[in-house]
Amino acid sequence: MANSKLAEISYQSALHLVTFGLFAVFIWILASILGQGFDGLSYQFLTQQPELAGRQGGIWPILVSTIWIVGLAVCFATPFGILSGLVFSAKLTRDTWLRRSASHFVDILASVPSIVFGLFGNLFFGELLGFGYSILSGSLTLACMILPILIRMSEDVFASIPKAQIDGALGLGLAKWRVFLHIMLPGSITHLLTAMILATARALAETAALLFTSGYSLRQPESWFDSGRTLSIHIYDLAVNLSGGNQNAYRSACALLALLLLINCSVYVFRKYWRERLGKSVIHS
Repeated sequence: MANSKLAEISYQSALHLVTFGLFAVFIWILASILGQGFDGLSYQFLTQQPELAGRQGGIWPILVSTIWIVGLAVCFATPFGILSGLVFSAKLTRDTWLRRSASHFVDILASVPSIVFGLFGNLFFGELLGFGYSILSGSLTLACMILPILIRMSEDVFASIPKAQIDGALGLGLAKWRVFLHIMLPGSITHLLTAMILATARALAETAALLFTSGYSLRQPESWFDSGRTLSIHIYDLAVNLSGGNQNAYRSACALLALLLLINCSVYVFRKYWRERLGKSVIHS
């Protein structure tokens, strides 16, 4: 009895220690970035054009390129990720060897280094399809990268839905696409939004794959066939390739954190609204 109590205390202490350590590392990284760049993060910095290769001025074209590339990547990958997750969960499809083989290939795809995705995107989207260094090439490459995340999380979400609920809907004569659209999707939308947040964060932080696809251009893109530089590439370029660019690199890092926080808060508000709406619809029904 005493040994089991001691083991429980040790387990709880180790768990609290690891949690505190991770929180301390997060606070340390956040404080170092904010301490170096928060003082120069202003409306002018966000809306001005970059000067001296980004050492001075603002980040407006870079911010626009980032939103274009990441937004298009999530839009391209989300429908395929959700539908593939539905197939792999075997809720509305049969569990065949083809489905299992495709699931293994998704795991392999998730382990591929980002630099390999960059080379693939440069060869296939840039040269073979003729998109060159462009917003479209970068977004399609990022879509391939975040697709395994969306597939795996969508699969877990759909697999958690009670099978009796699906069988009951099918037994009432509903078509499979109606079951998915009116029963499975509304009840899973909040969890799917979480998957989209993780995919967006992955895309926002990506640098290596975009070096070979979206380009370095500091100009504001006018179409998705123009080259564009994301915030992550801009930070890398200022910190590594340009002398005297550290200050704007820290400011750009603060802007990247602010953008990620804005996306998280927006999705949190939408999730809360959707849950309240779903709860009211259940009560009224």
